[in-house]
Amino acid sequence: MMFPATLFAGQRFAVVGLGRNGLPAAHALRAMGAEVVAWDDRADARAIAAAEGITVLDPDMRGLTALVLSPGIPHSLPKPHPMAARAIAARVPIVSDAELLYRAVRAAGSRARFAGITGTNGKSTTTALLAHILEGASVPVAAGGNLGTAALALPLLPDDGVYVLEMSSYMLERLATLRFDAAAMLNLSADHIDRHGDMAGYAAAKRAIFDRQTDRDLAVIGIDDAPSRDMAAWLNTQRARVVEISEHNRVAGLDRALALPGAHNAQNAAAAAAMAVALGMNREQIVAGIASYPGLPHRQERVAEINGVIFINDSKATNADSAARALGCYDRLIWIAGGLAKEGGIKPLVDYFPRIALALLIGRDAGVLAETLAAHGVAHRNVGTLELAVSQAWDAARAGVANVVLLSPACASWDQFTGFDQRGDRFRALAQRIAHERAT
Repeated sequence: MMFPATLFAGQRFAVVGLGRNGLPAAHALRAMGAEVVAWDDRADARAIAAAEGITVLDPDMRGLTALVLSPGIPHSLPKPHPMAARAIAARVPIVSDAELLYRAVRAAGSRARFAGITGTNGKSTTTALLAHILEGASVPVAAGGNLGTAALALPLLPDDGVYVLEMSSYMLERLATLRFDAAAMLNLSADHIDRHGDMAGYAAAKRAIFDRQTDRDLAVIGIDDAPSRDMAAWLNTQRARVVEISEHNRVAGLDRALALPGAHNAQNAAAAAAMAVALGMNREQIVAGIASYPGLPHRQERVAEINGVIFINDSKATNADSAARALGCYDRLIWIAGGLAKEGGIKPLVDYFPRIALALLIGRDAGVLAETLAAHGVAHRNVGTLELAVSQAWDAARAGVANVVLLSPACASWDQFTGFDQRGDRFRALAQRIAHERAT
């Protein structure tokens, strides 16, 4: 269904940041009758928006209903964007597009429910899995937010529909009225500290997913790390019904879910199952959804199998904690890692080093990773590029070093790629080219 064309008539919004969130938000708000002005610091983004009929100008903050600031643009730390600073001075609310989706749905008269998922790791898989379970049960569902479709580009759902939103900490700190009928916070490890100031600030942003919940709502919380357990203790003093989840949970259907390997996915499945129950699904529907879940690209994605050698694309693992979840799934492997290292590098992965038969290192901080591996006696090579890493991994696998080649970089990708997705796509293409060459 479409949102009414006069839903936001008489309201005026400024949209700053015209990427995957901002540009769809500008179009959606204008389609709902709002007056919209937009800005991006990049001239090419301004040109694209203008060509699509969006009014592009440096916005006057007077009379604005709200400033819609793209998630990646800071309004506080490490330094406010100049337009955010002007909005704060003018007492103009700064909101995320998820907040405006909620307002639009309620203004349109729909009682569709909202499910939100956050956490340092696992939120994309859990979001996609919950949406898959609901779709399999013929529930009207729209999934997006930090994953896939921008929130405000999602359609209007009927009263029995469910919005399943992946929520980043950047999005959560810009909510004002959105209330999640079912909310999950999976885990917490240090990330985005520059944006939130310290671990306490990061945890506070994540905790906002439970704001405004009532005794009719569900709060799901992981308890496998100390910061999450602290949050669980706080949650148990609040109004929502609390379900605690762990990597030790084993939900029905998981043993048949090839796309959900490892203990971390047991936690993801437990979260999705608990939320699905709260949203009215029965055991059979949940089991069927978990067992048939196809997985997401770049999250332990099997991209090729060549003469018994499996190539696994886990490019989404941009920090050590994410990489640990993949490394723990295989007894012996050839590991491709590197890029822009996060604070602490790969030192948190020491317990998994005995599983690594050979590490092939790429990117800017390969030398930093090599120092850690050398200190622990792990065989490794600094090969520089993903092309050389895949080629040498295949040679090593054919020689019997290990039968699993895992790209799980534990690093950001921006030194050599536009993002983790481009890195993963390239790995997939390289592996599948080897498979094609072997088949011909």
